[in-house]
Amino acid sequence: MKKIGIINVTSYSGLELLRLIKNHPEVSVTQVTGRSLAGKNLNEVFPSINNNLIIQDEIKESVDLIFSCLPHKASAEVIGKYINNGVKTIDLSADFRLPLELYESTYESKHPYPSLISEFTYGLPELNREQIKSSQFISNPGCFPTCGTIPLLPFIGKGIENIIIDAKTGISGAGRSNKIEHNFSEISDNFSAYSLNGHRHEPEIENNLNFKLHLTTHLAPMIRGIFSTIYFQSKSEINIEKYSDYFLSHPFVNILDKSPNVKDVRGTNNCNIYIQKLNNKFGSNSYRLVSVIDNLTKGASGQAIQNMNLMFDFEETLGLNNMALYP
Repeated sequence: MKKIGIINVTSYSGLELLRLIKNHPEVSVTQVTGRSLAGKNLNEVFPSINNNLIIQDEIKESVDLIFSCLPHKASAEVIGKYINNGVKTIDLSADFRLPLELYESTYESKHPYPSLISEFTYGLPELNREQIKSSQFISNPGCFPTCGTIPLLPFIGKGIENIIIDAKTGISGAGRSNKIEHNFSEISDNFSAYSLNGHRHEPEIENNLNFKLHLTTHLAPMIRGIFSTIYFQSKSEINIEKYSDYFLSHPFVNILDKSPNVKDVRGTNNCNIYIQKLNNKFGSNSYRLVSVIDNLTKGASGQAIQNMNLMFDFEETLGLNNMALYP
């Protein structure tokens, strides 16, 4: 049984890791940390977890792998010492997803450990499965980049253009913050766009695909989920059947014959996709993709466990075959 440590377990992604790992037959969470709740019992703070671990201020004993659920910059500052000691690490922040110059311009801060960036593999299994298997350190993708990148993977190097991603997310994507705009009375019965001057996940998607594109993000009145509508034009007609065939070796990607719903993937590690050719208003080869994921599962913790499975040479789907939480 592999021993797992979770840094900042009190975040939504940390709690989602606990929920998913509880049913994993090959690993066990033995240590957890929390920035403000050190010394408390997990059951005391989160009764739904049913776990008696004590929240610590740091990982103090040997573990086989660490998940870091800290925000960007804070994560790199904390996990540097574990990386230097050779502990397998999966970082759920943005700290090791981008080349140094792009990271510092996007996140407007100096990187705490620039020399370590090259040690990390970008943890999108649908893009880098074989590299992940042999890696010690994984940068887990962002939620919007996961939902936006996967549907476009078959078109890398195929000459598509005019790409627009229109994405909506649930409030859990903002984390456990206490900002006024995240209060129930502000979110309920409301819908708004944000980061219109450039969302931080846009460069990440462009870096994955080597495409230029526009990303518009919206906050929807739901807790979990991302719903992305992607428009693009192709220089040649796309064979939809061959598009589906591209994903046959990817166990969590499902190509549907109708538009997916967010609730179809809630609590799962699935990415459900629908592709449609549009009429000729803007040219003969205009297309629309609809993609949905759970931002906390495939967009964060579920994908992190998928990466862990690959790193330990477990079955890729181990612990992740749960049904959607519906309704």
